Amino acid sequence: MRKKKNDNKGRPRTSLIRLFSYFGLFLLLVFLLGSAVGGRMGFFHQLALESLGPVQVLLTRASSSVVALKDDYVALWYVREENKRLLNIIDKHKQDLDEYREAYTRNRNLESELGFKRSADFPPLTARVVGKDPSFWFQTLVVDRGRSDGVVVGMVARTSQGVAGQVIQVSKNYSKILLANAPSSAIDAIIQKNRVRGVLKGAGETGYQLHYVLKNSDVTVGDRVVTAGVGGMFPSGVPLGVVAAVRSQSRGMFLEVDVTPAVDFERLEVLFINLGEQQKIDEELGAGERKGE
Repeated sequence: MRKKKNDNKGRPRTSLIRLFSYFGLFLLLVFLLGSAVGGRMGFFHQLALESLGPVQVLLTRASSSVVALKDDYVALWYVREENKRLLNIIDKHKQDLDEYREAYTRNRNLESELGFKRSADFPPLTARVVGKDPSFWFQTLVVDRGRSDGVVVGMVARTSQGVAGQVIQVSKNYSKILLANAPSSAIDAIIQKNRVRGVLKGAGETGYQLHYVLKNSDVTVGDRVVTAGVGGMFPSGVPLGVVAAVRSQSRGMFLEVDVTPAVDFERLEVLFINLGEQQKIDEELGAGERKGE
């Protein structure tokens, strides 16, 4: 009995589905027939159009959406590839720009040094920096000029900005130069504006300190400090730096004077060794020894 009841419930549903299917097929046949015969649209033809029109609209919209989505995806994929290509080009241009800037800066520095060499009032020997000792007390550079080029211990190394250091060791083809800002370096110096004298000692990365300047001396920030020319080792008037700070302690008779170097010791690439004064001294000493013999 239960089985028959269930069969009766299923039959109406199946009948309705078949009815709608037949009706849809009928509308389709009417539409196709009207399209084939042509002429004026009859009632059934219009009914078919009205029934199938919304379905076609939905199908068209769905199809357009799918096509648009596909086009957007393809376009986005190409945009991503293009972005990667452009980013690679930008990175390459940045690298080239950095190289051009470095070359431009180096070229300007070399032009400045070449101009200084041409106008120098001493016989300059061009030397390239090939090594550096970063130790605090003995800050030194190694240059590619030595005894075979006429370099002797004691010669002064300069740049277009001022004093760089002094030769302390020489081999056949290389020399070691003690930088002027090394704590073991000391140079007789004066304040250019009023000739106040002191001893300029290296302070490493912080620059210089000018010692033995009396408290009653007129020293202010911005004053230029140059070589005093005492002893014949450094000619007078060569730039050393600029006064950066002046302090007066309650005890003692001297000022504490900080000096910013005129030379950028971190960027030294080319130096000029003075082949003049020290070479003359050595020649005079050599001549005196030969006379004594």
